[in-house]
Amino acid sequence: MIAKRSWLRIWRILGPGLITGAADDDPSGIATYSQAGAQFGYGLTWTMFLTLPFMAAIQIISACIGWGTQAGLTRNIAQQFSKPVVYSLVGLLIMANTINIAADLAAMGDSLRLVVGGPAIFYAVAFGAACLVAEIFVPYHRYAGYLKFLTLVLFVYVAAAFSTQVPWGQVALATIFPSISFDRDLLLTVVAVFGTTISPYLFFWQASQEAEESWLSYRRTHQAKVGLSRAAFGHVSLDTWTGMTISNVIAFFIIVTTAATLHAHGVTEVNTAAQAAEALRPIAGQLTFALFAAGIIGTGLLAVPVLAGSAAYAAAEAFGLRGSLELPASRALGFYGIIGSATTAGALLAATKVDPIAMLFWTAVINGIVAVPIMIAMMLVVSGRRGQSIVALPGWLRILGWLGCLLMGLTVVMLGWTSAF
Repeated sequence: MIAKRSWLRIWRILGPGLITGAADDDPSGIATYSQAGAQFGYGLTWTMFLTLPFMAAIQIISACIGWGTQAGLTRNIAQQFSKPVVYSLVGLLIMANTINIAADLAAMGDSLRLVVGGPAIFYAVAFGAACLVAEIFVPYHRYAGYLKFLTLVLFVYVAAAFSTQVPWGQVALATIFPSISFDRDLLLTVVAVFGTTISPYLFFWQASQEAEESWLSYRRTHQAKVGLSRAAFGHVSLDTWTGMTISNVIAFFIIVTTAATLHAHGVTEVNTAAQAAEALRPIAGQLTFALFAAGIIGTGLLAVPVLAGSAAYAAAEAFGLRGSLELPASRALGFYGIIGSATTAGALLAATKVDPIAMLFWTAVINGIVAVPIMIAMMLVVSGRRGQSIVALPGWLRILGWLGCLLMGLTVVMLGWTSAF
């Protein structure tokens, strides 16, 4: 009974950080991790542990900005940078998110087609419509609960890994003692993995969700002062570390599963999440296939609203529109119009003959490149003018944040250098 209460208490504490981390393992991310496992075996499992501290740090920073200022990332960036800079960053985010939505919906449609048959395009559009209706008509405080419940679907990938024969000794050696080369395909995959792990839309989404949570908390307790208290920082940190750790552990298991099955049987080319699931069926059996396919649909239902919502929060703040998932549509027409436009554009793109393979992989690469200037802008925001920070953050967090910028920057530079020469 005591243990049950403890788990319930932990579950209540978790919120935006858990949802953000789970949304990171979207169908396009699953495709990228599957390709990494199929092409390079266990050779890239180390990336999940390398990126974790930097990923958690940058997400905690974005969360603290949102909670401490009760405003999203765009509004805080706009206070420090010119409008052309803000519009450029938001434009890149919306472009990447729209393509990402299309890739995710296409993967969800393909996965359901593999399970029950029928037209994948119809399923993709229907999933997009369902996500859009939920975001418009369900208030944030209730909708956040649904999203948090959907995070549980990620654990099917742990079950998928243990439903296959995995040489855990080889996995441990490859993870602890990685073999690194300057091969262009390897670097391209590393950038894609980093890009889908440390993605710009996650920064904007969590900052806005923490602002929503902070505002709701402020209204409930009638606090006289808005800011980031020590208790609030501890709450945000625990939530975010939990979400990011779960995200990277799940990604690790996806790489391991596809490496132990597809790569081990000579299948080195996996271009979509649904293709990974289909390839698993004759090799790993019906159970692994079913788990993989179910995970794609479940994570897509979680990620598509996050992608559309983060674009809407960013654009609404950039153009001075009223925006909040807690508000009814009649009081935030522009905000919900952006959500509808992003989701509809993604659904239409998914229904076209645009190559879903290119959409999936290059979205991750674009995210990796776009993340660098946005991360630098975030770090400059928390430094503030004349060195005065808008929120009080510990020194170790700032150091990890700047090291994360350096890591992403070096990866992109190495990719460019390898491509050029």
